Amino acid sequence: MNHLICPSMMCADFANLSEEVEKLDAGGADIFHVDIMDGSFVPNFGMGLQDFELIRNTTDKLVDVHLMIMNPIKHVEMFAEKGADIIYIHPEADLQPARTIDLIHSLGKKAGIALNPGTSVESVIELLELIDYLMIMTVNPGFAGQAYLEYTNQKIRKVCQLKNNYHYQVMVDGAISPQKISELSELGVEGFVLGTSALFGKEQTYEETILKLKETNLMKAGI
Repeated sequence: MNHLICPSMMCADFANLSEEVEKLDAGGADIFHVDIMDGSFVPNFGMGLQDFELIRNTTDKLVDVHLMIMNPIKHVEMFAEKGADIIYIHPEADLQPARTIDLIHSLGKKAGIALNPGTSVESVIELLELIDYLMIMTVNPGFAGQAYLEYTNQKIRKVCQLKNNYHYQVMVDGAISPQKISELSELGVEGFVLGTSALFGKEQTYEETILKLKETNLMKAGI
């Protein structure tokens, strides 16, 4: 199994954002993860359109956008036009999430849904047939540096079992440490959004850190 390493760019050094992207790209990052927050759906403001454009223009790797905003359908087309490869929405913030997912696909992009810790899988079961990615939030969204919520493991286990009936990939986001990567990969998680717990602010280079994380995953997978 190829595990996806997805740097959470809100944790990067914004004084040197282009250089950060270049080093992460060269270091083996798979998907650049960009959080957009509106101060309403979550109690914080996240990255801006200019940040997204800079990241998109600096790498040829996949770039996703995580819309932690109310009524995401209003902004899907703009981010698709700016070059997002994957667009995540929160069903909790959208009155008609199936329509928004259809719009994302009609624009030639991959569609994902992100589930808050308190949102059940059962509440979105009808959407699972429609999506390409399912991202489980393992912290309450809005701020970096929070503690991992262990009770989300039950949900992760459930969506990993269900994915055999669908075609989505399971991603996790929030306080993902190297230990959690090892544990969750065994459950069937395929992608890891990484912030300060595993990637940023370390003594090693991004290349050294990412290589170590991927080697651990390969060993766990028996490759």
